[in-house]
Amino acid sequence: MRLKGKVAIVTGSSRGIGKAIAKLFALEGAKVVVNYNTSEKEARAVVEEIRREGGTAIQVKADVSKSEDVEMMVQRALHEFGRIDILVNNAGVHVSKDFFDVTEDEWDKTIDVNLKGAYLCSKEVAPIMIKQKNGKIINISSNSGEYHQTAMRYVEYVVSKAGMNGLTRSLALRLGPHIRVNAILPGYIKTEMVGHFTPEDEKMLMNETAVKRFGEPEDVANSALFLASDESDFITGELMFVTGGRGM
Repeated sequence: MRLKGKVAIVTGSSRGIGKAIAKLFALEGAKVVVNYNTSEKEARAVVEEIRREGGTAIQVKADVSKSEDVEMMVQRALHEFGRIDILVNNAGVHVSKDFFDVTEDEWDKTIDVNLKGAYLCSKEVAPIMIKQKNGKIINISSNSGEYHQTAMRYVEYVVSKAGMNGLTRSLALRLGPHIRVNAILPGYIKTEMVGHFTPEDEKMLMNETAVKRFGEPEDVANSALFLASDESDFITGELMFVTGGRGM
């Protein structure tokens, strides 16, 4: 119960990494806002699963790239739970196209959801956390925003995550001392966003990974739990690589 009495907003938590984080936070005692944009059925299932296990959660539809949606989501959280202690900026999109094939609309959507969304959500919850004199913001970024050959493939995604890494460090300085802001940089995690690999690609990836396996959403959730808990109170502005040793 490391998060007992805390309230957490987890964006994009109807599936994948966000779902794993929402479930673990609830298991550890947090009241959770399960955010989604299009996956209403999946979000409802996450909330129901949390409630079956004795936790507290609500689902809130909001497009994190739109300021009015973000404001509504935060106000809903305050209305239901009275405070906000943790924000996990997890909502993201991945076009998975070559640089020359990505359209302007796809570029805009990637930057708007991945980077602008984290900015808008952080800006909306920060005054609440400052008033409380305590808060944690966790950005789910990507190791491709810092290094590796992924940067040669998916330009718009890499740019959005590199921006998120810069946002993390800037906000850590701007929002201290009461708000700690950190980022998790996963490697290849088994989610729908990553998709499927050919046997040849899997062999290459495993050869580059020290622990010789793909990551699971729970690997990222466990790291998020540490950053959300009081155990990480002296950590801010850090980029935590959760990659199984890939890219060293």
